[in-house]
Amino acid sequence: MKLNIIPLRDKDYEDILCGWWKDWRWTPPSKDFLPEDGKGGFIVYDGEHPICAGFMYVTNSKAAWCDWIISNRHYRDKQNRRDALELLVKTISDEAEKKGIKYIYALIKNKPLIDVYKKNNFVEGSTYTHEMIKTI
Repeated sequence: MKLNIIPLRDKDYEDILCGWWKDWRWTPPSKDFLPEDGKGGFIVYDGEHPICAGFMYVTNSKAAWCDWIISNRHYRDKQNRRDALELLVKTISDEAEKKGIKYIYALIKNKPLIDVYKKNNFVEGSTYTHEMIKTI
C-alpha cells in the first residue's frame, strides 16, 4: 500500500502519539513543549494505519531541530516502517528547506533511526551526548 504523509492535527497528540510514547515506555512530552502545541510536524500512514510521526522546531536562526520521532510499536511491516521513517525525515527536511532553513539538527540514540537520517544526507556530529532539559 502507498504511504501517505500529512501534517499533524490537534487530536493526534491525545489519540495517537501519547499511546505510542507509552508503548515504547517513554513519558510523553507535554503538548506545550512540542512545536505548534503538538501540531508542528507530520504523521505517516499506511492506508488508515498510522506508522510514525515527528516534529520540526523552527528557530530564530537558519537552523531547525527535528525531534520526537515516534512510531507505532504494533505496526509489524518492518520495510514499510523504514520507508515511512525515511519519508518522514525527508518531508521534514524538505519543509525546512522551503522555510529557508540551512541546517537541521537531530539528537538520536537509536541505530536504525541514525541510518534513516544518514540515508537523508545527515552527517554525524558528536556520538556521545547527554540530553539536558530544564523546566522553569
